This record gives sequence, C-alpha cells and structure tokens, in this order.
Amino acid sequence: MNTEKTKVHFTDNYLINPTNPICINLIGAGGTGSKVLTSLMEMNHSLIELGHAGLQVRLWDDDSITSANLGRQRFAQSETGLYKSVSLINRANRWSGTNWKAETVKFEKDKFGRLPENARAIITITCVDNVQARFGVAEILKEMSTCRNYSDTPKYWLDFGNSQHTGQVLLSTISEIKQPSSEKYQTVASLPMVTDEFAELLQQSEEQDDTPSCSLSEALEKQDLFINSSLAQMGCSLLWGLFRNGMTQYRGFFLNLKDFRSQPIKVA
Repeated sequence: MNTEKTKVHFTDNYLINPTNPICINLIGAGGTGSKVLTSLMEMNHSLIELGHAGLQVRLWDDDSITSANLGRQRFAQSETGLYKSVSLINRANRWSGTNWKAETVKFEKDKFGRLPENARAIITITCVDNVQARFGVAEILKEMSTCRNYSDTPKYWLDFGNSQHTGQVLLSTISEIKQPSSEKYQTVASLPMVTDEFAELLQQSEEQDDTPSCSLSEALEKQDLFINSSLAQMGCSLLWGLFRNGMTQYRGFFLNLKDFRSQPIKVA
C-alpha cells in the first residue's frame, strides 16, 4: 500500500487575505503579455466580487506599436506608434475602472547598477522574448528578496516563454514560502527559478534568431497565431488557482500546440 503523501505548495497567506490589492509587475506587452493583461483584468474583477482586495498591475514595455503587431497582439491600427504599455493600460483602466500603471522603460538595472523605480511587487510575470531579460529579472528579484520588511516583498515569479508551436509556463518562489503543517499533504516551500533550473536550455534557445519581425506574415513564421493566447490562458489559470484554491500540485507546464499535448510540471 502506497502511503506517500501528495506534494503541494500552499499559497503565501498574504495573497489569500491581503490588506491591499496585490502588486503585480507584468513585464512585456507583446503577443503573450497583452493577452495576460486581459486575463488579469478578468481575474481582478472576479477576486473583488469574491471579497478580495484585487490586483494592482504595473505593465513594463519600452516598445512602440508597429503594423507587424496588429492581428496577433491586442492592438488596433489607430494605436500604431503609441507605447504598447500605455495603450494597453489606458484601455484596461477605461474598461474596468482600475488605476493600473504603465512603464515605458525596460525592467532592468541602470548603468550604475541601481534597481528600476517601482520594481518591487509581490508577483512578477515575465512575457519577454529574450533570455538575457530573464536573467536580468532573476538577478533583480533575488536582490530584492533580501529586504523582507516590506509588505510588497517579492514572493512569486511566473515566467512565460515560447517558440513557434511550443511553450512553457513556470512558477517560482523568490524565497521560501512559509507552509502550514499538514497531515494530508507533503508541503513544498520553495519552487526553483526558471533561470536556475533551465539555465542551459535557455542559453541554447538564445542562439535562435530573435530579431524583430517587419510584418505579421514574418512574425507568424516565428510564432504561430494561437500559441501566445493558449499559454496566457493556461498560465493565468495556474495563477488563479493560487488565489482560489490556496494551493497547487503544479508549478507549470509544457505545451505543444502542433499536436495539442500539454505536460504538467509538479511542484516536486
């Protein structure tokens, strides 16, 4: 008889019972990020309806909208030339009455090694298209985790990444999350960072061409039309489960949209 307990990660208690809206930094407003923002709008409304304080999102992207972005990303012809982050946040605030913020700079240290202003958030979500940006985010999160006397001390990092037909979403803890004692489950306090666990694979993927696309047809040669939205929906479902269920057996998944396969990744 197998008596091994199911391994789970219990959500940090502050996410379940916050005194203020949960601060989220969403980094990247392109194919995946623009759709993750839509999911966060739905999540925020639903949480508030359930008596929760909701979310306070800050969207980071220094790119402007081009004609190549139309169709695959959440932008209209009339928005061409505007900052992606400003356009999306303005639309979100008008739609849902929120006071979310846009940053038109990269989420990175400056030339003196100083952290970006407003870098601190309880949850960081990355939807970036290059590996170096991920390692930069990891470094910033690790540095901020040493200061634990803030209510918005970083706790979770949700990273989205994809190629043409495949992608993955991975949830990490920035430091150990205190777990309750449990007779039913084996608790897991720490979830490894994508940059630690898959460093070699990330470096290999960087060797692929990641130059900007000049047209939608060229962009579709690199990323299929629905890979971004599929990852956004599934990844935000994982985040929603942290709030709604207060625990998770899974810290992410691999997705292959070409043959419709999804492989969950357990917390341990």
